[in-house]
Amino acid sequence: MTPDPSDYGAEAIQVLEGLEAVRKRPGMYIGSTGPTGLHHMVYEVVDNSVDEAMAGHATHIAVRILPDGGCEVVDDGRGIPVGPSTQFPEMSAAEVVLTVLHAGGKFGGGGYKVSGGLHGVGVSVVNALSRRVEVEIDRLGKTHRMTFVDGGELRDRLAVIGDSPLGPDGEPRTGTTVRFWPDPTIFEEVEFRAATLTERFQMMAFLNAGLQIDFRDDRRGESVSPVSFRYDGGIRDFVRHVNAAKESLFSEVGYFSASEEAEDNSMEVEIAFQWNTGYNSDGLHSFANGISTIEGGMHEEGFKKSLTNTINRYARDYGLMKDKDSNLQGEDIREGLTAIISVKLTEPQFEGQTKAKLGNVPMRSLVERSTNEKLAEWLEEHPSEAKRILQKAIQAGRAREAARNARDATRRKSALDGAGLPGKLADCSSRDPRESEIYIVEGNSAGGSAKDARNPATMAILPIRGKILNVERARIDKMLKNAEVQALVAAVGAGIAEEFNIEKIRYHKVILMCDADVDGSHIRTLLLTFFFRQMRPLIEGGHVYIAQPPLYSTEVGRNKIYLKDDAAKAAFLADHPNHKNEFQRLKGLGEMDAEELWATTMDPTRRTLLQVSVQEAVIADEVFSVLMGDNVDSRKQFIQTNASDVRFLDI
Repeated sequence: MTPDPSDYGAEAIQVLEGLEAVRKRPGMYIGSTGPTGLHHMVYEVVDNSVDEAMAGHATHIAVRILPDGGCEVVDDGRGIPVGPSTQFPEMSAAEVVLTVLHAGGKFGGGGYKVSGGLHGVGVSVVNALSRRVEVEIDRLGKTHRMTFVDGGELRDRLAVIGDSPLGPDGEPRTGTTVRFWPDPTIFEEVEFRAATLTERFQMMAFLNAGLQIDFRDDRRGESVSPVSFRYDGGIRDFVRHVNAAKESLFSEVGYFSASEEAEDNSMEVEIAFQWNTGYNSDGLHSFANGISTIEGGMHEEGFKKSLTNTINRYARDYGLMKDKDSNLQGEDIREGLTAIISVKLTEPQFEGQTKAKLGNVPMRSLVERSTNEKLAEWLEEHPSEAKRILQKAIQAGRAREAARNARDATRRKSALDGAGLPGKLADCSSRDPRESEIYIVEGNSAGGSAKDARNPATMAILPIRGKILNVERARIDKMLKNAEVQALVAAVGAGIAEEFNIEKIRYHKVILMCDADVDGSHIRTLLLTFFFRQMRPLIEGGHVYIAQPPLYSTEVGRNKIYLKDDAAKAAFLADHPNHKNEFQRLKGLGEMDAEELWATTMDPTRRTLLQVSVQEAVIADEVFSVLMGDNVDSRKQFIQTNASDVRFLDI
């Protein structure tokens, strides 16, 4: 049967405002003109296709990087409406969607109940920031085509170019094909990264059970094999995937769902969960209409509250805790928990620093009620699994008490001896966190140079001796006995884990300065693991940076030249074809004196810092588990898969 498009016609396309400032201020619409913004262009197009899948009208999306670097997205949805626009009669509805900002079927026109896409800027922004866009629409048995050039200028008006090809069922195909070529005058670099795209597409497939997303990279010289994602188990398969590098506490993945229909707001929630033997309590990942809500929100609040109450109530009802025992805390119960909360709602309200926090209060009530009922049922039906969860939570509670006692003892000692900060910290004189920064430096030798090089008014130096504890494999009570961890916690000054308070941080820039070799990379990864697991708001707030010491040095005449990386080295050799001196590879920060360290790595007017961000916490969770966890096979597979992305290897 040919799908009836009558419930999604031209009248469903509503216009909010024009498209004037996109090319002038692209960052306002896609975040940046760097790699993040470039890939966001793909997501905007794919999100439209995913919306068709969420509405029950699409089952297959194919994404292809074209040989010349463009991108093609094909879906089997209903096809963008091709009739005249009700608000712009001189234009087709499809042309409005491609040329008017905030135009689409998601603004009360009846096209969609729920939809993804964080800002609703949609494919019109992709058009504005591309040098060419081609759109083909299969609808009502015909293939329609239109073309835009130079940032949205209409080249070929929408016209029928033939009959739609027949689908596998023998009926005319329906769907939309969008091809676009990002404008190189807008973007810093027009080079899609296959791994970044596949990570996102895999997550989309997990969140939409039964949706198939294919990805192909047809650029010459690329060795990325075509991949296809489809998960009939949806978020249950998502939990299994995230826990693959961990040892599960039990084999089954728990799951429940609920929905609530209202005239102006439909809400759905589905939750999948499984505990593992690890010690982290940050394995809760939430999504709203397919958007990663890394700052949480009402759906997370409802689940956390109900999870804590339900587990405690079960423990007391079944005699697993005595009357005299105090209740388990939420962090005890969540230790080792991997859970995916996916909600869908008609009018999502996003808040927070990164617009990634769900603010809809009714959703909290729905999640809380459904978790109270459905989780209690699951526990009763799975008594052996419930017992293991309780045993683990009780052990976590004991470790938390031991950690609290250790913290209290440290605080008492600090109060008595008047030394609240670690002795090896060379603090800055400023007490304004906004202008203060701390360099966490590998080794005492480099620490000495950094102390001599710094601006003492605003730069603090904390040398780290050797490799800090791998917090991926340690409970918090063991963690707090580690001298390097103690120094880090005291220096940042905002607590740790559940107690961490971003308002109390002593520095707004925490800069990791490690050697540009294998050991330095390992130490940097250990530090990033610590901050991600124990002080995640520090990363989410954009306060963690990585210093970029140069990889090479050489001499031109009497002047010493520092080269940041292999690309800088190649550019230097191209500019100096007769250069005779050798490209010394710098092994350590300790090789540089204070003057060199300041000039190359610390001077704010000349240094390069990489800001660490977490756009997809669930992917970061998985990567840290693989790299720093106990599963050797997962780590080996990760290294083999990503070997082609290595830029330089120090052997």
